[in-house]
Amino acid sequence: MGTVQQTSRQHLVSQVLLKQFAMPGPKGSGWQLLPFDLDNPGRLHKLRSPRACGWAEDFVAFDSASAEELWGSVERRTPAALSAVHAGTPFADPLHVTVLCDLMALHYVRSRHYHEVHTDAFERTRAGLADELISTFPEELRREALRETGLHLSGPGALSAFAERLIQRSSVVHDHQSGKLFRTSIEKVFSKVRKMASAWHLEILTPEAGQFLLGDNPALTVHMEETTITYGMAIGDAQALVLPIGPKHLLAAGPKNLMRTVPQALVDRLNLLQVHAAERYVYMHPKSGLEAFTAIATQQRTDQKHP
Repeated sequence: MGTVQQTSRQHLVSQVLLKQFAMPGPKGSGWQLLPFDLDNPGRLHKLRSPRACGWAEDFVAFDSASAEELWGSVERRTPAALSAVHAGTPFADPLHVTVLCDLMALHYVRSRHYHEVHTDAFERTRAGLADELISTFPEELRREALRETGLHLSGPGALSAFAERLIQRSSVVHDHQSGKLFRTSIEKVFSKVRKMASAWHLEILTPEAGQFLLGDNPALTVHMEETTITYGMAIGDAQALVLPIGPKHLLAAGPKNLMRTVPQALVDRLNLLQVHAAERYVYMHPKSGLEAFTAIATQQRTDQKHP
């Protein structure tokens, strides 16, 4: 029996999506796009292939094959749906809407943001577990300590230390450390969000002027007011989930299926969110002319983080 292959370099931003922001490079160099390093905005930003962008090392660190197959089930169907968007006929086939909604769900879940949410939730639960064990099962802990160590634990400090020892040896902690717990969680949450997405309608926004760019945390929950857009709330509290799918198209979960043109002011606000929500990189078409905009947005982002 063969062994399962672990994929170390895992794309958090699908290559099929990154390619939408690329153009053919010099002869023999293939498709290229412009990654902008938000940590080093003043450096010379060089063109890269979609394959070289939007990835993380061992994002799913345990048996990534099942997760990769799950992502692939969406990504393999994406090119046809994107072609329909470019042709102006995304709603002619209901399957295209399904695929595009799945693509939003995929990038919402397969993200550094979700990894942080998962890790924070585990750590909060883990922090209070020893006290809960001591409060609920004090005598059982003492008996187990006596069986394992031959010692009678009486003080709260000793009992707490033994409870921590049991927790550290538990299968749940082991699965968290190995990455198995995260892989199981992300697959379950993706299935849940995908089911939610099946009830969504789809708005496809096209710029009146300018272009969209793409961050490395690209699928964002948003709430839009007349002059402001906030992002990052729980999906159930959001007004929409948005995802740029090319320089001239952005997906948004909306009240009905439609394509509409939006003013450059809204394009700029949506691009600003991509910059602020990104971990480190945003990606743009090499001829977009968005480098100066991104440099200014990066400074605003820095000022907000370090007032």
